[in-house]
Amino acid sequence: MRMRRRDFITLLGGAAAILPAAVGGAESFPTRPIRLIVPYPAGGGTDIVGRVLGQKLHASLGQPVVIDNRGGAGGTLGTAVAAKSAPDGYTLLLVPTSHVINPSIYAKLPYDTEKDFAPITMVASAAILMAVNARVPGATIQGFIEAAKAKPQAIANYGSAGAGTVFHLTGELFKQLAGLPLQHVPYRGGAQTVTALLAGEIPLAFETMLALQPHVRAGALRALAVTSPRRSAIMPEIPTAAEAGFAPLVADNSYALFAPAGTPAPILTRLHDATTAALALPDVRDRLREQGAEVVGNSPAKLAAYVAAEIPKWATLARQAAVKPD
Repeated sequence: MRMRRRDFITLLGGAAAILPAAVGGAESFPTRPIRLIVPYPAGGGTDIVGRVLGQKLHASLGQPVVIDNRGGAGGTLGTAVAAKSAPDGYTLLLVPTSHVINPSIYAKLPYDTEKDFAPITMVASAAILMAVNARVPGATIQGFIEAAKAKPQAIANYGSAGAGTVFHLTGELFKQLAGLPLQHVPYRGGAQTVTALLAGEIPLAFETMLALQPHVRAGALRALAVTSPRRSAIMPEIPTAAEAGFAPLVADNSYALFAPAGTPAPILTRLHDATTAALALPDVRDRLREQGAEVVGNSPAKLAAYVAAEIPKWATLARQAAVKPD
């Protein structure tokens, strides 16, 4: 069918009008508040990181960044909300390491962890501390293992902030490497875990540096190692698990920023540049370090590669440990 000249000119004019509007929209972004979904309750590590970041993005982007806490089901409820949101840059998602663990422990997620989200940047990474009650024998990882083998009834379990969390799976990885038949005791959050460890209900726990550090400093707990690749700037005297002879015991709680898949590339670039600029500010680095986290600020490609590598890594461990959600 031949197109009439008048129709062709009309179509061409319409396309010419749309192109500048699309480009202009990216250049003027944002023109209204941005919602940052944190799929966990207020007050937790992800929420704190989100609020620190949100304040600086507000200053650089000129629009408020509103934290939307959507807790429940290990972070999957809020993550599903983000996946279904309009891909226009006005809804963002901040998630910890559980984002790449959940595909392995939930039979069916209402979203695809890799396909439904556009990576922006890894915001920060927080070290996981392996600590024991001060009354438990062993000043090192190897010393703890020897004590556990000598007294299996007294040192029979370990605790974490819940089934399927990065802390739980880090404990399972340690069990495998150490050859110890430790039973996992899941608690509802880090606060309960620390309380149980202080009370001697459990001899060992894997938790954030922020939660455990004050009690280690006070002498009520003893730190055996951090499971991050490098020593923590907060407690540099604590060796890494690799330095203690457990090189495969590497895990941390990383906080990553995403947008819904399909968000225009110019808007993603604007968000990435604003976020990494915020993370380069000394006060942001200091505030996150107070929470036991170190700034990362990598590229979208590196974040995508991280997600692709971490999902099968945790899937293997979750399958071996038969991990099920709470």
